[in-house]
Amino acid sequence: MQGRLDTYIETVQSANSLDELQGRIKDLRNVFDVEHVVYHSINSLGQQYASHTYTPEWETYYFAENFERIDPVVQGCLRRFHPVDWRRLDWSGKAARDFLGEAVDAGVGHQGFSVPIRGPSGQFALFTISDRRSDAVWEKYTEAHVRDVILAAHFINQKALEIERGSDEADVAKLSPREVDALTMLAMGYNRAQASESLSISEHTLRVYIESARSKLGAANTTHAIAKALTLGLVIV
Repeated sequence: MQGRLDTYIETVQSANSLDELQGRIKDLRNVFDVEHVVYHSINSLGQQYASHTYTPEWETYYFAENFERIDPVVQGCLRRFHPVDWRRLDWSGKAARDFLGEAVDAGVGHQGFSVPIRGPSGQFALFTISDRRSDAVWEKYTEAHVRDVILAAHFINQKALEIERGSDEADVAKLSPREVDALTMLAMGYNRAQASESLSISEHTLRVYIESARSKLGAANTTHAIAKALTLGLVIV
């Protein structure tokens, strides 16, 4: 997987337009050996860019029925910063269950793993892989490849932003190794006590690193700092 992903990232870097990037995104289906891959981005002006391997018929039907209003993947990821397995989302409502049935019938697959991404100026993007593996096989697969999926998601999003603004020379905040470590621990779900213990530092020192990183990133709070660090690829979890 790692060798294929490294080669793939090199080909993505050569994309100079969103049309070219669309073809590169579809290539990820073979890289990850899954049935479907989706990247969907909405910028602060409401402009959308999407690339996926679903059928055109499902895409047309999905938007015609306004399924984004009830889709637990979309609604769940709008409230999350961390990647999520579809099985952890709320499918208990009748509308959600009916929607899932139609999605499966359309070939989407009942298993999925989605990475929510928040970019500059209110941009929101969602990167998803989906398949029809069994629960046990899917759980083993995602545990083995979660880091690769997150890496690909944020790399594609960063490339899309570069193409959209016409430059890849945007300044990126530089965090110290300890600042990266501190945000990584929190991004992985550790509380401050657990993070400071894992890093063998005091909670006070941890707080200093977090506040320093927050200031460098221009974030409003710690959660915002984690989201920005993930979006910029400064933190990978």
